[in-house]
Amino acid sequence: MIALEDVWKAYPLHGRYRWILRGLNLVVEKGAAIGILGRNGAGKSTLVRLLAQVELPDHGRVRRDMSVSWPLGGAQGTQGSLTGSDNVRFLARIYGLPVERTVQWVRDFVELGPYFEMPVSTYSSGMRARLVLTLSLLVDFECYLIDEGLASGDARFAERYGRELHQRLSRSSVLMVSHSAELVGRLCNRAAILDQGVLTPYRSVDEALARYKTL
Repeated sequence: MIALEDVWKAYPLHGRYRWILRGLNLVVEKGAAIGILGRNGAGKSTLVRLLAQVELPDHGRVRRDMSVSWPLGGAQGTQGSLTGSDNVRFLARIYGLPVERTVQWVRDFVELGPYFEMPVSTYSSGMRARLVLTLSLLVDFECYLIDEGLASGDARFAERYGRELHQRLSRSSVLMVSHSAELVGRLCNRAAILDQGVLTPYRSVDEALARYKTL
């Protein structure tokens, strides 16, 4: 389980503190697929950093008693000076996976062509996101934390990754922050809206999507 308990977070702005998150409460149980919808600037990335324990709240606390992935969809989880294949080898050795078989599986899944043997620092943001998302499938995390991740891939990749992610829901949880109503509607079974630092949960995903369209 992951629990946010009256979580507040502020950052300095022009000599004053601006509250980005205001009194957030949320519980993520095993098997839940929760989508947090929010427009740009709503505080979604700040929330992800707190869930990943990259930062600490100014008030309240974040409790985690399950293994949580790195935030998927950005640069986290890869080393830019290494090639895509070397990043896979590094991760495979850390987690005790068969190295060359794992490299071949990722090569086939991520479909980066010759870029797979080039430094990750040369990738576009979308290519890097696809690699990070694919690497996350190698480890059985108890909760997958996604920050706009699937929106960074092309439609074919997003569909394949979505299928793989759904297969893990029987034993894992997903918490996704996104501005994409379509993505949340397709992958999540619960939803909430983050607006002006306040998190509002809804009884159904459809209700959340309908409300989100009015913002």
